[in-house]
Amino acid sequence: MEIFDPLSLKTVLQIVVAAVFIYLYMMFITRVTGKRTFAKMTSFDFAVTIAMGSILADAVNTPESSLMPAMVSIALLAGLQALFAKLLSSSDAAQKIITNTPILLMKNGTILKKNLNKALVSQADLMGKLREANVLQLSQVKAVIFETTGDISVLHSDKPIDIDAVIMEDVKSEA
Repeated sequence: MEIFDPLSLKTVLQIVVAAVFIYLYMMFITRVTGKRTFAKMTSFDFAVTIAMGSILADAVNTPESSLMPAMVSIALLAGLQALFAKLLSSSDAAQKIITNTPILLMKNGTILKKNLNKALVSQADLMGKLREANVLQLSQVKAVIFETTGDISVLHSDKPIDIDAVIMEDVKSEA
């Protein structure tokens, strides 16, 4: 089978050089555009990170083609990501229009089934997240939030304390 044919020394060296070059280039891009370039703050950040990973993999795995298209694509995506992050951090209106809103899935021990359905999260997934957070009783749960990144945050305590309002400020409580 061709898929198991050995690589020539030239191809291996091209892959090594491409990998080292792309690695150094990504360090440079991250330094210039900031850490947000590969952060998972929003679903857009995640999508850009996946796209960059695909471009990088292609550039390393097919070094016989020019690295310039990959470099230009990465620089363009990183620049757009930095511009997008600047826009989001400086405009509440842009943030409301462009990003998802965190959704409250549980409040004070009560599961909000309508919100679970809207977020397409099953009760089994919710229970898994509660177990990961070491929740032993639903009454310990102050809030469970489906974040804009797709992560689920569990806020819990045995103490009778309230969550500071600023923490819940942007969370949509009803679907």
